[in-house]
Amino acid sequence: MIRLYHHPDCPYSQKVRVVMAEKDLEYELVLVDLHANEQKSTEFLKLNPYGRVPVLIDDDVVVYDSTIINEYLDDEYPEPSLRPEDSGLRARVRILEDFCDTSFIPPTMVILAELNKTEEQRDKDLLQRYQTEVARVVARLDQQLVGHEYLVGPFSLADVAFAPRLMILHQLGVELDPRLHHVPSWIARLREKPSVKSLGL
Repeated sequence: MIRLYHHPDCPYSQKVRVVMAEKDLEYELVLVDLHANEQKSTEFLKLNPYGRVPVLIDDDVVVYDSTIINEYLDDEYPEPSLRPEDSGLRARVRILEDFCDTSFIPPTMVILAELNKTEEQRDKDLLQRYQTEVARVVARLDQQLVGHEYLVGPFSLADVAFAPRLMILHQLGVELDPRLHHVPSWIARLREKPSVKSLGL
């Protein structure tokens, strides 16, 4: 049995759950309460010395980092494949996934942290700056989508990476630039994917 150590609100955990749903895998979810710092417990640090979710255990294989987990799942359970065969396109998937993990998801975390504060406690300038940054990142993807339904050929790990936080853009207070031609229909396609719907966002 596969076990996934996760937190339900963590976008890195969510992207692994999308891949598991795409591949119709049976697995056990193990909650790691980040608010209680369970990720820093001695037991959890034996699984991931960096103290972060998600962590996947598949029989005697332990894998951490969402990108590495998803590539492992795509290797171990290849149907349906979520990476192109072409090595150049595979590299493009990795580049976009890294772009998501370093330039898209982190500012969404800052936004959510600010929105969870009271109106008086919020840093409105900081909030607006990061909302603008998220919108800018999404706009950059519009050119990547010219002539394509998804970022790199068919639905891939690149789309998976962006999906969780794209589903809550409105909740983040981020509005799409009306001049974007391709991003809105891409988001609509992602929203209709059963694997993305399974997140309940």
